Amino acid sequence: MELSEKEKLVLSKKIEQVFDRLWPLCRSITGEGLRESFRILQEIIPLELHEVKSGTPVFDWTVPDEWNIRDAFIITPEGEKIADFKMNSLHVVNYSEPVEAEMSFDELNRHLHYKKELPDAVPYITTYYRRRWGFCISYNQWKELPREGTYKVLIDSTLAPGSLTYGDLVLPGETDSEILFSSYLCHPSMANNELSGPLALAFLYRELEKLENRRYTCRFVIAPETIGAICNLHENGMHLRQKVIAGYVVTCCGDGGKMTFKQTREPGSLTNRVTAHVLDAEVREYRTLPFDPVGSDERQYGSPGFNLPVGVLMRTPFSEYPEYHTSLDNKDLMDFEKMKDFVRTCVKLVKAYNLNGVYENEIRYGEPFLGKRDLYEDLSTKRSHSETIKMRLRLLNYLDGTRDLLEVCERYGYNLLDLEGEIKQLLEHGLLSRVWP
Repeated sequence: MELSEKEKLVLSKKIEQVFDRLWPLCRSITGEGLRESFRILQEIIPLELHEVKSGTPVFDWTVPDEWNIRDAFIITPEGEKIADFKMNSLHVVNYSEPVEAEMSFDELNRHLHYKKELPDAVPYITTYYRRRWGFCISYNQWKELPREGTYKVLIDSTLAPGSLTYGDLVLPGETDSEILFSSYLCHPSMANNELSGPLALAFLYRELEKLENRRYTCRFVIAPETIGAICNLHENGMHLRQKVIAGYVVTCCGDGGKMTFKQTREPGSLTNRVTAHVLDAEVREYRTLPFDPVGSDERQYGSPGFNLPVGVLMRTPFSEYPEYHTSLDNKDLMDFEKMKDFVRTCVKLVKAYNLNGVYENEIRYGEPFLGKRDLYEDLSTKRSHSETIKMRLRLLNYLDGTRDLLEVCERYGYNLLDLEGEIKQLLEHGLLSRVWP
């Protein structure tokens, strides 16, 4: 059932309200800011949270020490406080070790980061796996810094054994075959590249929960990018290899760009087929990118040992919009109406998977007698079959247990989502049975 215009407006407003609560929190791949973000998301999607201890080996990686930060700033020789963490958490290189010192500009400059091509932006820099510290400022601010005198530097942070937090949730369906939706939560003070994905997943859960007759189980994963996804795969990867029939990493879906789909590692996957079909019919203007092991967590799901059929669903791809990984990726970039549309497209994808499947005609010898079931038109006043009868005859002929419904749609140009009523009718009349799933 489609949302009314009022319900659509409510959905976009709710997404914005949760965004505003998440925005100020300083997140990283571990720490209290990450946990507080999960607690807020749990009000929308009841994720089960998991803690993986620092030092835990996960495949070729090791979970790092937990990082927390309370304050950070620079005092110039003139007494001005700059790079104030409490004003913008991007001012501190994420995962900086603690420091309290006085130094010259030349010494401080080795720890300063800026972006010449975006002179007013504060860049986002991390140092997760190497102990060091640093500050991020705009290039214009860097040019104005005094070159003489003494600077005072403070980063009040801790790096100590703790744990990494990630969340997952299973929304049961009629079968235990799964559609996976995954996003990451770990970036501070960034909107499209950080908060759009988890927010889309959270509100997608709310919409899918309302669906009746969910055939597939839907699994939701929100984890720190890379290391969090690897932790989840270390725990659940073998299960996912057996159960996941399709999946998406959801990211960068809050801007105003056109829909973009990055394909799965295997070109002929069901994910690629269904996504192309639904986007062709429902979105029309979109981009398709081939799989490449450079990007987000599709790298982990598509690593050779797992080779899961997981693509990426987004609007403007990461690194293709100039504000990416800077302070300019803020609320001004967000279009919450587009976010709502993105969620609705994901719902249509799930509906398409639920309707698709392998069906078998119960009357295999000769054409079924549709007239006695009131499924045939009165031909005495017609010169040819209607399009409805043509479609019905085609479905009953080609759905013979050897191909899925999507293949018939592709052959004749039908929109799979438009066939729900027809398939239901043929099932109720005993003309079709569902073979898989």
